[in-house]
Amino acid sequence: MKIAVYGQYYKDNTEDIIERMLAVFANYNPEVVFEAGFHNVLNEKGLLDKSFSVFSSHEELASGYTMMISIGGDGTMLRAATLVRDKNIPILGINAGRLGFLATVQQENIENLLPLIFENKYKVSPRSLLSIDYEGMPEGDDELDFALNEITVSRKDTTSMITIETVLNGDYLNSYWADGLIISTPTGSTGYSLSCGGPVLMPEVNSLVITPIAPHNLNARPLVIPDDTEIQLKVTGREPQHLISLDSRIITLDVETVISIKKTGFKINLVEFHEEKFLKTLRKKLLWGEDKRN
Repeated sequence: MKIAVYGQYYKDNTEDIIERMLAVFANYNPEVVFEAGFHNVLNEKGLLDKSFSVFSSHEELASGYTMMISIGGDGTMLRAATLVRDKNIPILGINAGRLGFLATVQQENIENLLPLIFENKYKVSPRSLLSIDYEGMPEGDDELDFALNEITVSRKDTTSMITIETVLNGDYLNSYWADGLIISTPTGSTGYSLSCGGPVLMPEVNSLVITPIAPHNLNARPLVIPDDTEIQLKVTGREPQHLISLDSRIITLDVETVISIKKTGFKINLVEFHEEKFLKTLRKKLLWGEDKRN
C-alpha cells in the first residue's frame, strides 16, 4: 500500500497526530510519501527522519497510490483536492482544525480508525466539483479552474452591493442585488452556503445550491437546482472589478465578464468510515439533539 501525506501548517496538535499516525503505520508497513513542503516543516520540528520519500506536485502523484491522508482542517482537504484532481486517489482527512465536516477522523480516534484502511473497512464517497470558464481565462491555468465546495462571486473594494445576473441553461433566472452569490456543491452545502442560510444537502444528491449573500431584495432565497445545469453569471456594479473564489482561491475579474459554471467531468473521492458517517458528523457538528428537551 502506498500512501501520500499532505498538510499545510504546523499546529499545536500536529506532533501528536504525526506520532499517532506513524505508530499505526509501523504495524502495517505501508510506503509513505510526504508532500515536500509539509515534509520540510516536520523535519524542522524533528518529527521525521530522511527515510521518507516526497512528492511536490499533482504530476508526481502517479498511479499506484492507494490513498492520500490530509492532516489539518477542511481547508487543507480542499487544497489536497487540487493535488489529487482527476487521479481518483481517495482522500482521508485527519482533523487538526476546528469544525471539520470533511476531515472526519478526530485526533483521539486515529488508533481506532486508521487501521481500517489496511483492512479495507472503509467506503469511498464520490464528490462532485464545479468548473469555471470565462473569456480571457489564462490557458493552462488548471490550478484555478475547479472547486470542491463552492464558486463565489463577491464585491471588491467597495461597500456597495453588486448585481449578479444569473442564467440557467440559457434561461434568465434573476438579477441578485447582494454582496455576492454562492454556487455550492453538496459537499460545500455545509460551508459558506450554510453560513448564508443555504440548505444542507446529502453528499449523494445530484444537485447544486444557489445562495445569495446578504441580498437587498429580501424575497431572494437559496435555490436548489440539478447539478447538470450550466450556470452563467454576469456582475455589474460601481467598481470596475469584482472577486471570484474557488474554495479558498481568489482571483479578480472585470465587471460585465460572463462566467460559465458547470460540473466537472471528474469527481473527488473522500474516505468514510462506518463509525463517522455523514449524518453522525452533521449531528455532532451542528449540535442536533443537544437540546435537553430531547
